Amino acid sequence: MTKAVLIHQVRIVNEGKIEEKDLLIEGDRITHIGSYRPAFNYEEIDGKGHFLIPGIIDDQVHFRQPGLTYKADIGSESRAGVAGGVTSFMEMPNTIPAATTLDLVEQKFDLAANESFCNYSFYLGASDHNLDEIKKVDPAIYAGVKIFMGSSTGDLFVQDERALERIFQESPTLIATHCEDEMMYRQKLEEYKIKYGDGIPAHCHEYIRSTEGCLTSSTKAVGLARRFGSRLHILHISTEEELVLFSNLIPLDQKKITSEVCVHHLYFDQEDYKELHNKIKCNPSIKASRHRKALWKALMDNRLDIVATDHAPHTLEEKTGGYLQSASGLPLIQHSLQIMLDFYHQGVISLENIVEKMCHSPAICFQVKDRGFIREGYYADLCLLDADDLQLVLKENLYYKCGWSPLENRQFRGKVKATWVNGELIYQEGKFKGPGFGRRLIFDR
Repeated sequence: MTKAVLIHQVRIVNEGKIEEKDLLIEGDRITHIGSYRPAFNYEEIDGKGHFLIPGIIDDQVHFRQPGLTYKADIGSESRAGVAGGVTSFMEMPNTIPAATTLDLVEQKFDLAANESFCNYSFYLGASDHNLDEIKKVDPAIYAGVKIFMGSSTGDLFVQDERALERIFQESPTLIATHCEDEMMYRQKLEEYKIKYGDGIPAHCHEYIRSTEGCLTSSTKAVGLARRFGSRLHILHISTEEELVLFSNLIPLDQKKITSEVCVHHLYFDQEDYKELHNKIKCNPSIKASRHRKALWKALMDNRLDIVATDHAPHTLEEKTGGYLQSASGLPLIQHSLQIMLDFYHQGVISLENIVEKMCHSPAICFQVKDRGFIREGYYADLCLLDADDLQLVLKENLYYKCGWSPLENRQFRGKVKATWVNGELIYQEGKFKGPGFGRRLIFDR
């Protein structure tokens, strides 16, 4: 007999409304929303005083498997994700080896089927030499094609201009880009090496990974997308200047050019380098407060479409050396919702808008099938939330394999109480079920 769970008198946050209702889960689906008492046996969970939101869909993470599993893997980071209310992720190709063939991407799917605590998809990495692989991508079963328009690991920096044009012209699916101009970055780095030698201060990262470099590269990507009619999604927008590239006059489901902002660019700014130094070194860089303020404005007026993490763990040793030795990237997936709840309590954003930007909009943007909303017939990917419970971030309550967070010793108001993935109670009050209950995301494309 199919198991049934009734979440009773919970405040459901969904599609711009908050309504107290009952919700019934049968098997892997939501089967009823509203006042209800089934005639058959069911488990009841008291939702009184709590909020129920759709599971978060994070469209940009780096889980480091294969090749870099000493600092993260699919199991450890998806486990951290469900503790933070994330029920689906889309993972990047800069692993070792880089996922530039469909065979290599499928190997990651096979790993996730056994090791992931939540739903998953992966990007195929673009290179100067793999257009034939890109043309074989099935849009219904892959998140998209990832182009690094600035250097990264392995063979993933697309340098050849003709290769770049052909990818934009011939990709059968969504193109996601990391936009920083490589030549500008290298030139700035050399300037700061001359000025500081090996002792470049952490705050200089903003000027080395510059506003101009981001704008130049994003402008180029948008120009190519418009020229060839490509479906373009620009990741981790970090500057005020780039915002002119995006429209808020077109409904999201009709946009061909979409954008994402990450929680660290909304939360940190230049002043935070004084305390955290290279712990908040990331690409693109965290910049001056004027950018953070502009990003918030653009998020709220729908020029920016999605909030994600760019979760990118490194060991503490890899982060605490000098600037030139320190790796770029932050572990964030366990705390992205708590960061956004911090702004909710400040009156910056509503719960409805948090759900829109972290759950609904990723589902719409990527055309994820039957997820991202609380609807009858949709998969039961859900997060039960106490918006007032206080939680102090400590090493002892981190689930990241790397074992540290730039948020340590900060107290947040708001806590994930439980997370369901495909109807399974995967996380509850520090206890986990799994892995192996996540499924491959399917896209309605």
